[in-house]
Amino acid sequence: MTHGLLWLPLLVAFVVLAALGWLERRRQRLFLEWAAGSELSKLDGGGGARLKDGCLEWTSFEAGKFKPQGSLMVSKLELVELLSLGSGDAPLTDESHGACRLRLIGDGREYDLPFSDADRARRWIGELMSRSRCEL
Repeated sequence: MTHGLLWLPLLVAFVVLAALGWLERRRQRLFLEWAAGSELSKLDGGGGARLKDGCLEWTSFEAGKFKPQGSLMVSKLELVELLSLGSGDAPLTDESHGACRLRLIGDGREYDLPFSDADRARRWIGELMSRSRCEL
């Protein structure tokens, strides 16, 4: 009987890990459907984003579906800044890694697009600016 009780926490851990894996797989499948046909897309801990037909849209994953957070026409994009995620308007240095956000300025408004990886965000800046055909 004690041997069975020793295996019970491992069984519970296995069930929890299997459920988390199933949820992640579902999130990825929904993202692939949502981002189909996009020129540029990303999915990470900060949420999803896609560039499709000149429109940049970003979402968060909540309650088993993607919830739209904002959109911006790339042709109206004026400036993209890389900022730290939690400390106001502090710019991110080139040596920084980890969670950050892109501040998108265009159409007279500012938008924040979260990223879980600063290197990926830097690549996105180059892609977005080349697609918007802006010169800073």
